[in-house]
Amino acid sequence: MTFLPTNREEMLEQGFEQVDFVYVCGDAYVDHPSFGCAIITRTLQAYGYSCAILAQPDWHHDEEFLQFGTPRLGFLVSAGNIDSMVNHYSVNKRRRDKDNYSDDGVMGRRPDRPTIVYTQILKRLFPQSPVLVGGIEASLRRLAHYDYWDDKVRRSILIDSQADLLMYGMGENTIIEVAEALNSGLRAEDCCFIRGCVYKTKDISLIPDAIVLPSFEEVKNDKVMYAKSFQIQHENIDAIAAHVLIEPYDGWYVVQNKPPLPLTQQEMDFTYSLPYERTFHPKYHYIPAIEEVQFSLVSNRGCFGSCAFCAITHHQGRVISTRSKESLLAEAKSITEMPNFKGYIHDIGGPTANFSRTACDKQLKYGACVHRECLSPKCPNLVVDHSDYVDILRSLRALPKVKKVFIRSGIRYDYLMYDKDDTFFEELVQYHISGQLKVAPEHISPKVLDKMGKPHKELYLKFVDKYHEINKKYNKRQFLVPYLMSSHPGSDLNAAIELAQYLKKIHYTPQQVQDFYPTPGTRATCMYYTGLDPQTMQPVYVARTYEEKAMQRALMQFTYPQNYQLVYKALKTAGRLDLVGNTPKCLIPYRSDLIHGGKRHVKPQDRKTKKHLKQGM
Repeated sequence: MTFLPTNREEMLEQGFEQVDFVYVCGDAYVDHPSFGCAIITRTLQAYGYSCAILAQPDWHHDEEFLQFGTPRLGFLVSAGNIDSMVNHYSVNKRRRDKDNYSDDGVMGRRPDRPTIVYTQILKRLFPQSPVLVGGIEASLRRLAHYDYWDDKVRRSILIDSQADLLMYGMGENTIIEVAEALNSGLRAEDCCFIRGCVYKTKDISLIPDAIVLPSFEEVKNDKVMYAKSFQIQHENIDAIAAHVLIEPYDGWYVVQNKPPLPLTQQEMDFTYSLPYERTFHPKYHYIPAIEEVQFSLVSNRGCFGSCAFCAITHHQGRVISTRSKESLLAEAKSITEMPNFKGYIHDIGGPTANFSRTACDKQLKYGACVHRECLSPKCPNLVVDHSDYVDILRSLRALPKVKKVFIRSGIRYDYLMYDKDDTFFEELVQYHISGQLKVAPEHISPKVLDKMGKPHKELYLKFVDKYHEINKKYNKRQFLVPYLMSSHPGSDLNAAIELAQYLKKIHYTPQQVQDFYPTPGTRATCMYYTGLDPQTMQPVYVARTYEEKAMQRALMQFTYPQNYQLVYKALKTAGRLDLVGNTPKCLIPYRSDLIHGGKRHVKPQDRKTKKHLKQGM
């Protein structure tokens, strides 16, 4: 098999005068099943449709967009694997230096908001050709949404881009239904019956089973209405339980059809059996994003963890889809035959590695519960079972040429702790950790954890103890690295100080701190923008100023000398100067030179404190 054509010359070499679809993508072309572009185009190819890929075209000139001519059925547009604004900017809205999805990591190969930019160019150059948008950027912006970078509510990306149709969620089945509809002679606007599609119309009189959301003008001008609209959307992300949603605009309605059904195991196996090259196109020197995934296996989709700051449930849903052991072993065997394989499978998992089945059996018939979460708080119907995952891991470890199978995608430690059978926990420690296990307690304050949708610290502390016990049992010296987040909605300075005190207690300073990043599609972003928890409509504290965010971040790294003044100011602001001094409970010593400026002077203190100061605390 070969790569799909990426320019006119390659298209002609492969025997096509005209292709059915041209896929325009903000990422460089990587033919690997961890990349949406590869999955969609290989799926179309498997069903007999030809595709060309226009990766990272120069949007300042029309020539690259014109080179393939008019596709027979239409253009497909995606920003790539990551929302372009997240890819381009840090949480402080500073331009990033590196784009892992571009050749050699060079930044600037795509515009901001490429879904909009590419689509508008195509509509101008090919006014009669359908332009269909999809991917994570389109999926999470399918209805009115708060945009952190513009600091305002933006319209549905379907309206802003002028696209003919939007496809959201995981799109293999959706794209084939759309392709078959277009191939039969239907127009893009006639695909209003297909799951996973969003379209615009002026007449909603014939749409059954629909919920009319607050209008764009209402959510733009009223934060209470925004929160109410978000909650309705959140309650309608399950393919079985969801209703059609309608969002009114001036003269138009944006209609979101029910989500696509989760893939069956047979469909998942089919998707990952397609003839991917598993690397980037040879025209590139190196695409950094391939490094972590080239020798990794995707075993599941969906997530019933429902963390407030994560958009996975908004994109993939809460119902888990899994692959068969036979499918995973077949892919693993093909990996072992790659010339640059060194014996290490880097990961086997998905959004959450150890979710290897649906949360409960009734989800297959009735879908996920609308008003109840599966994991936090724990639902009494939750089925905790790692047996299939353990069986797959054992089979992978037994393959010739495989030295080690790592698990690097997220482990839900609470789900792990709920399992009365310790087999997976013990084998995780024995065989699947590369020196350290990364888990995500995220915080320690109960009021923050409640807003995050995470379990309270007591369960995490039990997990830590058990992890160390099992390591000791098998004579392992493996570390535990907690992911922690600052400035999440609900976190004030007192909560940040509580977290700092815990870090002091365990003698741990995180090397990197994740400041909360408001991205489209998450409940936490709704809280950040509105100051309301959409589930309860109760007020939520939000750290909004740069200074307070910096103080919360500095408190997590209170041992760093460069953070001294920020930490002192945070403690003073919170009325916690009792934590400044020389006693064991204090976070920082008293230093008048740094507090008041001027001549260096350290308050009298014992030798031990002087030693700590010399070593940078």
